[in-house]
This record gives sequence, structure tokens and C-alpha cells, in this order.
Amino acid sequence: MAAIIEAPAMTGRKAGVRRMKKHNLRVDMTPMVDLGFLLIAFFIITTELSKPVTLKLAMPKDGPPIKLKNSNALTVLLTADDKVYYYHGDFGDAIKNHQVLQSNYSVKNGVGKIIRDKQDWLAKTNVKEKRDGLMLLIKATADSKYENVMAMLDEALINKVKKYALVKAEEEELKWLAEHQ
Repeated sequence: MAAIIEAPAMTGRKAGVRRMKKHNLRVDMTPMVDLGFLLIAFFIITTELSKPVTLKLAMPKDGPPIKLKNSNALTVLLTADDKVYYYHGDFGDAIKNHQVLQSNYSVKNGVGKIIRDKQDWLAKTNVKEKRDGLMLLIKATADSKYENVMAMLDEALINKVKKYALVKAEEEELKWLAEHQ
């Protein structure tokens, strides 16, 4: 804050002549310095909080296929127009039993709920790995959007899926999708 310091009164006054009093002005810069430090702290914290986060994606190496129990597998087929088809286990068995089902990206009733249901089922039946035994296979067709692939990867992270893979859709699956879309 600024403070005005008055000069001592003049002793020798002459009649009719009045002199201006000189005031010494002193500005206290403490509040301004405090504000400066607060602004610096604010901008440092906001830049630290807004750093982009990257997702580590480990792609499988070329080689022989890895054996996977059908009970642990959940395959998600991403197609055009934001459509999602899914099945549990082997594709041939799912076709025979009419278990290739359609879903969406809805928060409550979409793919996330299907993943959580599968994890809950594995927690009850899989003694060794429990819910971490789920292997999520994400298969995007050529006409699916990049946004949909990222949405599925987000669902995998949100639902804490330990094992997931981006896999190329097989010919049988592509033929079935062409017939049923």
C-alpha cells in the first residue's frame, strides 16, 4: 500500500504567502510481489497437470500363434457406423450357437459392461488368474474409424484389462460381417 509521510510544518511563515506542503510518497510492493509469486506458482502447476499422457501399446511379434483358452477370450469386431460386434471364445462356436452379438459404445450398456461382466464371470470361475485372465482381442475392419479403436483401448484401460491385443480380422469374420450388416 502507499503511505503518505507529511513533512514537518514550516516555522517561519510570511503573511499572505502560502507554500505547498511536500509529501513523500512511499509505495509498499509486498502485495505485488505476493501476487507475482502466486501467478508463477499457478502457471507452473497448471502446466505440470496438463501434460499429455501416452498409451504404451505392445504389438505381438511375428511368429507362431499363442495358445489361448476359449473361456478367457473376448473378441470385439469394430465396423463402420460405430457398430460393435462381440463374441466369447472361438468364432466358429459362436456362429453355431448364434452368439455373435451387436453392441455399442454406451457407458451403461455398451462394450464396457460386456467387459466387466466377462471379468466378473472369470473372477468366479477362473481359480488361477481370476479377472486378470481376460484376453481382449480388438479387431478393427478396414472401414472402422480410428476413433473407435481408441474408444476400445480406453475401455480396456478403464476396466483394467491386463491383456489385450489389436489383431487383424480373419476372413471368416469379414465374410460374416459383410452378410450381417
